[in-house]
Amino acid sequence: MNTLLGRIFAERRQTGGMDLEAVEMGFRTALHQAGAAALTQLLQFPEPADQQRCIPCPCGHEARYRELRSRRMLTALGEVELTRPWYLCPHCHNGQFPIDHQLDIEKLDGSPGVRRMQALVGQEVPFDRGREQMRTLAGLEVTAKSVERTAEAIGADIATAEQCEIHRAVQLDLPVIVGQPIPILYVQMDGTGVPVVKKETEGRKGKNDGQPAYTREVKLGCVFTQATWDKEGYAIRDPDSTTYTGAIETAEEFGKRIYLEAWNRGWSRAEKKVVMGDGAEWIWNLADLHFPGATQIVDLYHARQHLWDLARRLYPNDLVSQNVWMKVHQKRLLDKGKIEKLARALRSTVSNNAEVLEKLCTEADYFERNAERMRYPKFRRQHLFVGSGVIEAGCKTVIGFRLKQSGMFWTVRGANSIIALRCCHLNGRFEDYWEGRRAA
Repeated sequence: MNTLLGRIFAERRQTGGMDLEAVEMGFRTALHQAGAAALTQLLQFPEPADQQRCIPCPCGHEARYRELRSRRMLTALGEVELTRPWYLCPHCHNGQFPIDHQLDIEKLDGSPGVRRMQALVGQEVPFDRGREQMRTLAGLEVTAKSVERTAEAIGADIATAEQCEIHRAVQLDLPVIVGQPIPILYVQMDGTGVPVVKKETEGRKGKNDGQPAYTREVKLGCVFTQATWDKEGYAIRDPDSTTYTGAIETAEEFGKRIYLEAWNRGWSRAEKKVVMGDGAEWIWNLADLHFPGATQIVDLYHARQHLWDLARRLYPNDLVSQNVWMKVHQKRLLDKGKIEKLARALRSTVSNNAEVLEKLCTEADYFERNAERMRYPKFRRQHLFVGSGVIEAGCKTVIGFRLKQSGMFWTVRGANSIIALRCCHLNGRFEDYWEGRRAA
């Protein structure tokens, strides 16, 4: 450190200035080196006392102290050396390092501080970019594979804890959530495809007939609250109230997941409960099963897309006719909640194209099936949201931004680990998880 200061002052006397960034990085390197040397001294553990030379072995026998062993380990201060007692069981011949378990570094290359950083960058950016961030921001040299392994391992640990909570919820062992009543609580659900490796799509049909599947669907849910609306009566979401949960899993499994998230967010205390989504059948099956009595709303903009698809089929390459048709069917019928009239109008629409006629009948069925979920004037009078923009944005920011970048292909296990880690971080729960891990 003194040598570094001497060089800095000599340069300033000679040139009249200094490269501040170079000085900053130089001091950081020097401080890391000094810290690593001090930490190495702290990590020199002595031989155990005579009464501590035998410890229990998982096999049921006793492991005996044999010797002190050393290893190199990467920490937030750089690489250090750890020396600690090694015990060997004469019965099963398995060795163990109790100190490694106490320090949370058992069979791991990085310290808890390093792994915490790797988890945070790994959930945010591609693993190689995370490696670059570790070098630039923390002055640590790690590999992209190390970032990947660490982020996925921590994400898998979070996912395992979530499954334990879900299992307890299934057994009706739910925590009592106390607090003030919540005026309006929303649950929104949607699905989005994530590119996966070939083995994850074996036997699965693609979107197009005769084509294999290239993606697996992530089911994503969000929960948020609303306490007010603007002067025009439009709903305003409570700031920072949105939490997410999701995974590549069956609708049945996801239903338990989103129910637990809603319960933890105060579902039992909500004065008005709303479930929103597009027209996917699995969403409404889950709503009926897990959220009976809640107001159900089909996203207005998704419903409009159904009509626009029909307009383009009826009047291909004729934008004027498409707009005229949409004015009648959207503005006068859909937006006003006159769904039965809309369905009848679709069934009575004339076309010489058999495929278009079939599509008209299919869409009429869709609107009839969701009629009570499309009473938009009624919902607006209650100052409720009629669009599921929150979950649509979530599909992009939670899933798309991290898991759907060019060239990415995931295993289901890897994707679910990163989704669990990312949701935990975005929900503001990562520090609680890390504190719990430290306490354990």
